Amino acid sequence: MNREKADASRVRAAIEGVGPLARRLNQAHARLWHERVDQELTGPQFTVLSLLCTHGDMDQGTLGALAHLDKSTAAPLLDRLRRRGLVELAKDDADRRRKLVRVTPDGRALATRLAPQVIAVGDHLLSSLTPEEQRQFVALLAKVVAVPEG
Repeated sequence: MNREKADASRVRAAIEGVGPLARRLNQAHARLWHERVDQELTGPQFTVLSLLCTHGDMDQGTLGALAHLDKSTAAPLLDRLRRRGLVELAKDDADRRRKLVRVTPDGRALATRLAPQVIAVGDHLLSSLTPEEQRQFVALLAKVVAVPEG
């Protein structure tokens, strides 16, 4: 019976741990994003547009790294943004293997228009915390995700 209690305790700890909590936070964020930000533009797409707005034109590899996108995700994401007229893609004249990405005026306008709603979603998710707890949570979360994989 002790073994069963120990096993049950480990299983309970696993389902009350970081993974399930991260999943629930992601679900809550996705639901609020869909309700309050945009039903067609995803969070990663918004990140790409915002990076281009704040940093200017850049090559696809640099953009993918800054947005924390792997190559298999970045290319289709950029293609969807291109088809919507939010970014332009061009070959680099100096290195034909590189693709340069530029935000269009429509892409810049969309990112600018949605930014307050994106901030409001984050504020809503953290509303049960004091302002100091919010700063701490975001700082700790950034520290956790900065840990190298492996």
